[in-house]
Parts: sequence; C-alpha cells; structure tokens
Amino acid sequence: MGFRKDFLWGGATAANQCEGGYNEGGRGLANVDVVPIGPDRFPVITGEMKMFDFDDDHFYPAKEAIDMYHRWQEDIALFAEMGFKTYRLSIAWSRIFPNGDEKEPNEEGLKFYEDIFKECKKYGIEPLVTITHFDCPMHLIKEYGAWRSRKLVGFYENLCHVIFNRYKGLVKYWLTFNEINMILHAPFMGAGLYFEEGDNKDQVKYQAAHHELVASAIATKIAHEVDPENKVGCMLAAGAYYPYSCKPEDVFASRNNDRENYFFIDVQSRGEYPAYALKDLERKGIELKMEKGDLELLKENTVDFISFSYYSSRVSTTDPELLEQTAGNIFASVKNPYLKASEWGWQIDPLGLRITLNDIYDRYQKPLFIVENGLGAVDTPDSDGYVIDDYRIEYLAAHIAAMKDAVELDGVDLLGYTTWGCIDLVSAGTGEMKKRYGFIYVDRDNEGNGTLARTKKKSFDWYKQVIATNGEDLSTE
Repeated sequence: MGFRKDFLWGGATAANQCEGGYNEGGRGLANVDVVPIGPDRFPVITGEMKMFDFDDDHFYPAKEAIDMYHRWQEDIALFAEMGFKTYRLSIAWSRIFPNGDEKEPNEEGLKFYEDIFKECKKYGIEPLVTITHFDCPMHLIKEYGAWRSRKLVGFYENLCHVIFNRYKGLVKYWLTFNEINMILHAPFMGAGLYFEEGDNKDQVKYQAAHHELVASAIATKIAHEVDPENKVGCMLAAGAYYPYSCKPEDVFASRNNDRENYFFIDVQSRGEYPAYALKDLERKGIELKMEKGDLELLKENTVDFISFSYYSSRVSTTDPELLEQTAGNIFASVKNPYLKASEWGWQIDPLGLRITLNDIYDRYQKPLFIVENGLGAVDTPDSDGYVIDDYRIEYLAAHIAAMKDAVELDGVDLLGYTTWGCIDLVSAGTGEMKKRYGFIYVDRDNEGNGTLARTKKKSFDWYKQVIATNGEDLSTE
C-alpha cells in the first residue's frame, strides 16, 4: 500500500517571496512588491491603507527577497539533491506582462521561466506552476481597480494563452490562483483590491472573486485545448473547523466557517455556485454582475484536481467569552485547548490534516494535492551555519504520517506533497525572514542584512530519506 509509485514529493515557493529582482529583466511593479514589513503590513494587505509605491519610511522585503532571480540554478540543484520529484513555483505576472494589459509579452521574462523549467526537467523534477500567487501588476490596480474590473479576465486570459503555448511540454501541472479564498481575508495582497471610502467591501470582494472564478475556468479551458496532457488544479487555504463544543450552535458555526472556505472550490470543482452561497450573497445584499455565458463556462471547465495549503485546524464557537483568538495567522481562530502552538501561535494538529483530506475528498471525489505544509520557526545556526531543526522534522514527520493514514486507511486519492518554503523565504503573513520554513537556511534577516549564502539544515537529509523511501522511512533519529 502506501503512496502511489509516482507520488510527487517536493517543495513550494512563490515568486514574490523568493525571487527578488523586482526591477530587472523588464519586470513591472506588482502589489506584492509594495507590502512592507512592520505594523503597517496588515492594514496594507487588507486594503485598508493605500500603498501603491515604495516610500523611505518602510522596508519592503520582496524587492530582493532571497535573490533567487540570480541564484535559481544553485537552488534547483539543492532541490534535486534532496530528490524532489516536483517543485511548485509561481510566475510573476509582471515579468511576463510588466503592466498587465500589453498585447505582447516580455520575452526576457518568458525566457527566465523557460530556463527554470528546463533546469527542473534536467534533474527529472516536474514543475508545478501557480499562474497567480497573489501577484497583480500595479498598473492594473491603478488603472482598472484590479480584479474589481471585468477587464482583468481578458488580461489574465492573454497571460494564459502565452504561457500555456510557450511552456507546452515543459509544464504539465498548473494551479490557477493561490489560496483563492484569501481574497476575503487579505484582499490587497490576495487580489490587489484597495477600498475607497464608501465602498461596499463585501460587494467588491465577491464581484472580484467572480471575475477570478471565470478567469480560472477560462484558464482550465485553454490549458486543455493547448495540451490535453495538462492537469489544472484550484487551490485553497484549508484547515477543518472544529466546533468548540457539542452545543448545536457551535457545530453549525463550524459548518458555516467550513462553507466559507469551500465556497470558491465548490464553483471550481463542481461548476456552479452552491445554494448556501447564493443565499448568503442574497442576505448580504450582494448582486453579482455576470455576463452571458459565465455560468456555462464555470460548468464546462471544472478543475482536474484540488490542491490546498494546510498549517493548522481551526475552532468555531458562538460563545463571546471564548473568543480568545490564536495569533499570527491571517485566519484567526479560537484557541484549541488540546493543541500545542508554534512560536507564531499556529496550532499544531497533524490529525487535522487527515480530517481535512477526508473532508475535501468526500466533498469533491477528485484527486488531491497538498501544496503547502510546514512549520515556521526561528532557526539558530551554529558556527558552521548548520541548523539542527528537530522541531521541524517532528512536525513534518507527524503530518506525513497522518497523510499516509488518509491514503492507506481512508482511501484518499493523493497526487503529491510539497512542503512550504523548502528554502527559507519571506513570510507572506508577516514579511519576516526569521519565520523560517526551509530545509535550506538562507543568511538573511528581517532588515535585509546577510550574505544570502545557502546552508543545508538537518531536515535537508531527513527529507531526502523520506523521498528516497517514498514516505516509508519517517524516523526522526
């Protein structure tokens, strides 16, 4: 039994958190570039504070990130040494179309990713490509209001035509939008949405989401037309909600929280807006503007597989006395008294991954792909730059064991597993470098100091052993 023979083991990154080179190779500015570290980060990513360019009062970690733009060959060689079968990365939209609305793409940007994909193939690594991992060119935000404008569907369609044709035969696995449900929680970071005074925020967010859902269906259609071998997935920030108690109101609250998470995936996987979502929009007074043919597009172009991130489970309650929230994560949750938490307050729950896998598989009966899972922690290197990260090994071993149970004991169809931040990178939530996830230590701090030198951590060799044994050897000694 165990994992399938062609199980796709690997790691995941996002362009805006690792590439840097924000103004090189003809790249244009994007929303993800102008998000600072510090107390203003959250107001900016939620669209409450306007920051459309750099200023002298803030530090912007994505400008250089870990400089993978100049070091990708070294990094891919390290991934290959671990035995990666797949590498999840994202395309920076503004590298291909610097403004987003040009007719013709930027050849230098296209070549950059082509070289990366060819390098992966050289090592037998299958690229898993996120088309949009929060990136939105700043020109589209200033000129059109980002995804609140229907015009972005056409610009995204143009991007898809270009990349599916250019990378045919190099890339087989695609994700349309990273954590599409993040548009509700961090709308500027997730979709470039900024709110003006007097905006009906819910109306703006859900209309923008509809545009993304239509764009995702169009991407799926084009991908299948260009190459029938292409497999297209959706992607959500997942984590089952537990009721705090067996009080029926808590149980119903957890169900509603789950539904909010699954809403967009219901559309992408089943092909239509679910009844509960239509009722919710009606209650909120939201009227989605749809064009003729939208519903047919959604129905006829559902995804081939469902991918998701999992870091922790969450808890729902209706008791106002219990609303002490977990820290750190954009998805705030009531604390679970039965779980330990990470240094950033994220609750550690390996069994929750098995529960989440079962929930999603039961709901959609489509192959699943875990494309983010990991532990953000402060790593302290010794004098040789070596990090003994037993805490990360224990976290990952427990989650892989739970994942294995879901496959072996529950019959979940799982395509692969890519740990988040396989090399240290900038945190999306906090902008910190000290919140590290990687098997590879990068000498860089929160203020942008350091040599950027890469060093293998203890977990590097551990994960190499996991991949070599197809998940059979999870020993942490």
